[in-house]
Amino acid sequence: MSDAVRIPVGDGSPEGTNSAYILPARGVVIDPGPPTETAWTSLQNGITETGLAFDDVEHVFVTHWHIDHAGLAYRLADRANATVHAHRDDAALIGDYASARRRRLRRDRRTLEQWGVPESVRDDVLSRDTSSPLPDSFVVVSHESGDTVAGVEFVHTPGHTAGHASLKTDEDLFLGDLLLPTYTPNVGGSDTRLDDPLGRYLTSVNGLESTSGDGNPGHGAELEIESASADVRRHHRDRARAAFRAIATSEVTARTPWEVARQLFGDMRGIHAKFGAGEAAAHLQRLAELGIVERVDGDAVRYRPAVDSYPDDLSLTP
Repeated sequence: MSDAVRIPVGDGSPEGTNSAYILPARGVVIDPGPPTETAWTSLQNGITETGLAFDDVEHVFVTHWHIDHAGLAYRLADRANATVHAHRDDAALIGDYASARRRRLRRDRRTLEQWGVPESVRDDVLSRDTSSPLPDSFVVVSHESGDTVAGVEFVHTPGHTAGHASLKTDEDLFLGDLLLPTYTPNVGGSDTRLDDPLGRYLTSVNGLESTSGDGNPGHGAELEIESASADVRRHHRDRARAAFRAIATSEVTARTPWEVARQLFGDMRGIHAKFGAGEAAAHLQRLAELGIVERVDGDAVRYRPAVDSYPDDLSLTP
């Protein structure tokens, strides 16, 4: 069985708290939290309250590379002499932090430009993307889907990030940011490496929907998987229809993801500009895969309608 520890992620965060999970009988900690002193204190107290000694923590699992989940992985592993584990597609972004971050920032800038995000907004996004207090590099053991360590199995569930993994034991399912109880995880802007991120994400959700019962998310409390999956699909059907409407009713022939995002979400700066443009781009790309819109390449990618009206029964899942 597992014990949940609520880890503060900072003022103004929509997540409120991270949910780290401790499996005392296995010597495992999952998603230890962001690299702040407040979070570190919460994590230490949580581990102590389970009766697990630090020296008995043998494995630190990270569901994905985002710093609010992976930020304390090195500090905990160093303190406990434990091993850090992640899916191979995200492992470098955690363990090879300095060089992987430089590559990520270059990729993000190119992608934002392709989405039609103005230069001033691109500069603002990148200037706010500050470095985290992680070592330039440390050892992270990379895994494939199906690998099992200490009775914890990796299940590759990409979409939110390329290497996002859910983690299964005989008793529990740990979802990371695949499903969340209070809002829908971002796709598109949360990891600019992915092609067709919405398609990958919905495939991941459908792959776990047959799992009966509840799951443990990376933020908030336990949720019912079938209900949360249905909510996610409904949300993305509505968002895709709105994205189509934004280009179908436009006076210009084709629109960039940024222009669509501005219509859907209003004014955006910083990380919200990246996430908003990424969401619009992900939905337009999925619709292009389905033949509902057409992609027009140029300095920035644009999309135009390929059908006269949006199909009422359209399924977004590949």
